[in-house]
Amino acid sequence: MKRVVILGGGVAGTLTANYLVPKIKERIKNEEVQITLISDRNFQIYEPGFLYMIFNRLGEGELKRNLGELVDPAVQLVIDRATKIDADNSRVVTENGSYDYDYLVIATGSRVVPEEIPGLKEGGHWFYNLEGATRLREALAKFNGGKIVVSVMGIPHKCPVAPMEVTFILHDFLRRRNLRDKSELLYTYPINKIFTMDPVVELIQPMFDERGIQYKTFFNPIEVDAKNRKVITLEGEEESYDLLIAIPPHKGAQVIIDSGLGDKGGWVPTDKYTLRVDGYDNMYALGDATNLPVSKAGSVAHFQAEVVAENLAAEIEGIEPTAMFNGKAFCFIETGWEEATYIWFDYFTPPRPVLPSKFVHFVKMAYNKAYWLTARGLL
Repeated sequence: MKRVVILGGGVAGTLTANYLVPKIKERIKNEEVQITLISDRNFQIYEPGFLYMIFNRLGEGELKRNLGELVDPAVQLVIDRATKIDADNSRVVTENGSYDYDYLVIATGSRVVPEEIPGLKEGGHWFYNLEGATRLREALAKFNGGKIVVSVMGIPHKCPVAPMEVTFILHDFLRRRNLRDKSELLYTYPINKIFTMDPVVELIQPMFDERGIQYKTFFNPIEVDAKNRKVITLEGEEESYDLLIAIPPHKGAQVIIDSGLGDKGGWVPTDKYTLRVDGYDNMYALGDATNLPVSKAGSVAHFQAEVVAENLAAEIEGIEPTAMFNGKAFCFIETGWEEATYIWFDYFTPPRPVLPSKFVHFVKMAYNKAYWLTARGLL
């Protein structure tokens, strides 16, 4: 029997499993192949929903589903924490056991590490995990005016456009509560422009100007003075705030670091086309876990899962795998309470944002509801 182990129960791992099953259904039925998905939690969270949860537009219950409802019944689901990948012996070790594999799919995602900026945990908020989004929702509900700083504190991070989105929505949130005239909005970014892609900058920067949203570039926080509410930067600046919304530094999963499979940030070195892990013929990596120069976004994981599932099925059938990932990404960009634009791009095609509209926003809101069909591999 051939054993496929998928490590991670987020969108990348779940979709890979659900796309793979129908391709090798007969072999699973005949017990020639076993697919095992290992996740450290028994539920999945729709993380893009945090952007709406902090403004009370989506509830926590709408963002969570039991993994057992999402994963194909033909997949063996194991809820356990992986502690090491023993690549030499093709084995995943967990807190409660071990799992040998013929093929391993690494879909371990990324995590925020606010502790890497001294003072941030005490003096800042974020919305990149459930705990942070819950705290920020409470802080926004109590906010009565002042200076809000939205600060990107490291690249790469999940959902690259989300900091711009939250800034736009904050502008309208404050207007709707008659607080915009009593408030300042400052957006900061670590490099010499407000986003990494010039076509996006050309659309977004004038929209910031029209709304009176201030911005600073080459702004790299190294410390937060929680007592005096100041952000201190590598460039020697000090920026005061009343409410700090940070995008904390991100890292790869601890199991990747502990297994010696990642680079300095814990990202798995991965071939940008085949999605094989560098140096390992029986390992694939996808989603946020990789070191690829693509967005750490759900849509990327979605497109990569199609490639990994197709190549794994080919290998199991004894066929040379030929599917290639072309860098495809698709992102909605909310530009206000009720308007949005979108971008798509790949390794060969730059993004060309369209003008924001209510229609695109409502498509995005509809997708928020429909996401669970995607996770099941149906959409």
